[in-house]
Amino acid sequence: MGSNNSKQVAITNEKTPRSFSSLKKEKDASSAIPNNEATSLPTISPRCMQDWTETLLKDPKKAPRSQTNAPPAADGSSLQQASLIKAYNIREFELSQAYLFYWDKIEKANWILEMIINTAHEDLSGRLVQKLLQDPVTNGRQWDIVANLLDKYGLVPQGVYPDNLHAKNSAKMGWLLTMKLREQALVLRRLAKSPQAPQLGSVKEGFLKEIHSLVTLMLEQAPNPREQFVWQFHDADGKAREVRQTPLEFAKGATASRVSNVCLGRMTSLVNNPRNEYRRLLTVDKLGNVLEGRRLTYVNVEMETLKSAVIAMLQAGSLVFFGCDVGKFYDGDRGMMDTELVDLALGFNISLGMNKAEKLASGEASMTRAMVITGVHLENNQPVRWRVENSWGEAAGDHGWFVLTDQWIDEYAFQAVVDSNYVSRDVREILNQEPQVLPRWDPMGVFA
Repeated sequence: MGSNNSKQVAITNEKTPRSFSSLKKEKDASSAIPNNEATSLPTISPRCMQDWTETLLKDPKKAPRSQTNAPPAADGSSLQQASLIKAYNIREFELSQAYLFYWDKIEKANWILEMIINTAHEDLSGRLVQKLLQDPVTNGRQWDIVANLLDKYGLVPQGVYPDNLHAKNSAKMGWLLTMKLREQALVLRRLAKSPQAPQLGSVKEGFLKEIHSLVTLMLEQAPNPREQFVWQFHDADGKAREVRQTPLEFAKGATASRVSNVCLGRMTSLVNNPRNEYRRLLTVDKLGNVLEGRRLTYVNVEMETLKSAVIAMLQAGSLVFFGCDVGKFYDGDRGMMDTELVDLALGFNISLGMNKAEKLASGEASMTRAMVITGVHLENNQPVRWRVENSWGEAAGDHGWFVLTDQWIDEYAFQAVVDSNYVSRDVREILNQEPQVLPRWDPMGVFA
């Protein structure tokens, strides 16, 4: 990997992620590791790692770190966060993840109650209704879900609406909301089949007020998207500054200010779903959050097309939001994801032969997590490994950073959100197609 054809493209933070430097240390210590414990990337040369480290340190302002235990919108708003760092000339900055988290819960509750009314004629034990009730206010982060929230509610700084206990540890809150929504769903289904069906709208509105009250009690009242907040801070030059804007105005400023030539308004979701025809626009039935918002769509492309677009985005100076199956071949202690992490043939005398399509079809793989790609290592213009930041905080991986081999990306990465200007014209034209509708239980709809 230390050849003259080796190069790296990276968006960086002030701290070099230890994963890259520690890989060399692991190589040096590999003789102490038993043969039946596979190590990732064992042939990295010291010179290559030095080259990488120098590259990582070149531009320390472009990659904001996600906060510890960040709620689900953390990865989706990283692009806006980077833009705001530039716009306000600040060294350290965090957007409020709890703000979008608050409104996401309320919008998803409204969405699921409407879907329950629309499917009142369906069998309660049928696959569709059961899927709707399975996880109605999931902490998912599909790009169009986040984009809908940004369009309707905007953004606020973390200091304006900080994370409280339930924002950082949302499991109990999710359990209570889910139980209440399931109870309300059964009432709405019964009402839809009774003579009182005309009252459905008012009953649903009352239920939504209950959910709104519950979310507010747990997270505290979020700022109104159309009312001004006051944000006071010191910029990178030590100058005291004050901003008075509505959340919608603040988000508009993030879109207008760019860290690169990437335009947030042109963001498109590319997916690699080999179970379906490539070069097709896809959507998932009854999947969304904001009823009046944009429809969730995906441009299904070959993996090489998806990776090329990601590399082009990184070279343009932008982070890349992507979806994957994060738990597969995962080493949280060393911050690695590698399909050769364990030598199964040596340790267990078995091999795994399912391809990506078969893994999706059998339930072995699905989109379970959104993260942010911040760098890629290229050899002969081909990706070798990727650098990723998760929003689980610095306790996960190597201070929040992970190294993913290219083979892992091929098998377990499914989605990347890119500026449509960084794909070919024929790929952009796919957006004009009438989307193929996948069922609500399709693996592409898991990550919502």
